[in-house]
Amino acid sequence: MWPWEHLAFGYLAYSVWSHVWDRRSPTGPAVLVLAVATQLPDLVDKPLGWSLDVVSTGYSVAHSVLVAGPLVLGAVLVSHRRGRPALGGALAIGWASHLVGDIVYPVLFGRGISVGKVLWPVVSLPASDGEFAFSDRVVYYFVRYLREAAEPGQAMLLVFPLTLLLAVFALWGYDGWPGLGTLRRMVT
Repeated sequence: MWPWEHLAFGYLAYSVWSHVWDRRSPTGPAVLVLAVATQLPDLVDKPLGWSLDVVSTGYSVAHSVLVAGPLVLGAVLVSHRRGRPALGGALAIGWASHLVGDIVYPVLFGRGISVGKVLWPVVSLPASDGEFAFSDRVVYYFVRYLREAAEPGQAMLLVFPLTLLLAVFALWGYDGWPGLGTLRRMVT
């Protein structure tokens, strides 16, 4: 998934959870935690695998349920103990939605689900080609995505993400644009 798709998928999951569990819209601080959590696995693993050569692929430590599970559980327990359970919930849902998204996203490309991406170090994925710089790799994958989306019969590669983004943008508006005010207060 692309970063904006991870964010949209995570926000959809968290907003539904907030409305069902808390019976209210998400709060600004929780949405900011969610936004970071939806990106966290890639912010950790892509540089480790693509730039620093610490691991052989962009799916490793932060994508692993064996690592993420205990870390998220600890964060949820700490947030509850400190009286901020929504922050722990946002972290858990954001991180989990990222992993779920990476598992099921290949289905859009006509491939099967990819559970191995979240089982590091038990499952080893093929090594990333070390010939590309980080930015070149991002451009390569994005161009490949656009080429696949342009192929006949592949309209869902564009229709699904655009529909998701528009629906989540509307949901965010319905929720009162949580996070904007919090972010504004943080930077001013």
